[in-house]
Amino acid sequence: MAKVDKEDLKKIKTKGTGFISEFKDFILKGNVMDMAIGVIIGTAFADIVNALTADFINPIIGLLGGADVAGEIVIKTLTDGTKITIKYGHFITQVINFVIMAFVLFIILKVFNSIVEAGKNKLAKEKEEIAPAKTDEVVLLEEIRDLLKKNK
Repeated sequence: MAKVDKEDLKKIKTKGTGFISEFKDFILKGNVMDMAIGVIIGTAFADIVNALTADFINPIIGLLGGADVAGEIVIKTLTDGTKITIKYGHFITQVINFVIMAFVLFIILKVFNSIVEAGKNKLAKEKEEIAPAKTDEVVLLEEIRDLLKKNK
């Protein structure tokens, strides 16, 4: 069996704590926390959209079109009484949910991108407006240059 000395143990211990501290830094970064909050809010928003679709949109579609959005088609009834069905109403509901979620995300990203673009434009204008002040040496050198041009 190979003998392990104290230096090897220190290296192993340091390597492990480096990994743990690296992982801790990763977890505590703002991006990971923002992403976690976004997932939680997204889940809550999905529940709201599901309720909107099931409780408002589907009844309106049923009222206007006379169709049962929560419907299903029985394909076959087995001998033991089990029914094989296609639940088209659930599929339609999920498509409506997807369209609503995609539209809301599109609007949010559009607003976010316009805010970011406005911030970039503002920074660019501020950079253009702020001209660096000339030092005394630069002013003196410009005067000498102008005098030399005048004397030619």
